[in-house]
Amino acid sequence: MKKFFLVILLTFSFVQISVASQISYDKSDFAPVYTVIDDAAYDIRYYSPNNFTGNKINGYKAPVAYMTKEALAALAVAAQDLRSQGYRLLIWDTYRPQKAVDNFVEWINNPKDEGDKSFYPKLKKSDLLKGMYIMEKSGHTRGSTVDLTLIKKDGSFVDMGGTFDLFSEISHPDYKKLTKEQKQNRKILHDAMIKAGFKGLDSEWWHFTLENEPYPDTYFDFDVEGVK
Repeated sequence: MKKFFLVILLTFSFVQISVASQISYDKSDFAPVYTVIDDAAYDIRYYSPNNFTGNKINGYKAPVAYMTKEALAALAVAAQDLRSQGYRLLIWDTYRPQKAVDNFVEWINNPKDEGDKSFYPKLKKSDLLKGMYIMEKSGHTRGSTVDLTLIKKDGSFVDMGGTFDLFSEISHPDYKKLTKEQKQNRKILHDAMIKAGFKGLDSEWWHFTLENEPYPDTYFDFDVEGVK
């Protein structure tokens, strides 16, 4: 009887894990950001070597930003709010295929490839996974997360006191050694995103996830491609 109960328990646990985290290739509920927000700018870092690995990342076949339609509608609200204050969005990353996250983990586990050390100047590469800077499962892969910053309407730089994907306490939204202007700029972005229905991340000032994301347990793995 005990053995039977153990088999049932293990089977139930396996089912729970399978249901809690599933992979999907269905992109029917996704849309490119530019179809809704026509004045956003883009610097899709994982489509190029300009990222911490120093390499173009698997799954990025075009410099296009996709999001779930629900998250994109919320981002449009934030964009309008910021537009009224004289700003535009500059987007670094949105939906990220699971194969891209797997690529990050493979890079961390490859001792021969240091990547671009300027993104993690005070850390060992192995610390990126141990310190939970990089996760084996990413909110980006669920399709309702965005990495972004502000630019002015003319495209000029807005000083946020740190760059994208800098693995450092400087990237914490509440980092103390910012100038008054840098703190204010981070607050402008944060407040607009929160008001539109997103939540932030304690370690990255540029990272926001839709509070009520439509696919909280689904990780997508279709490639980022151009619209045909």
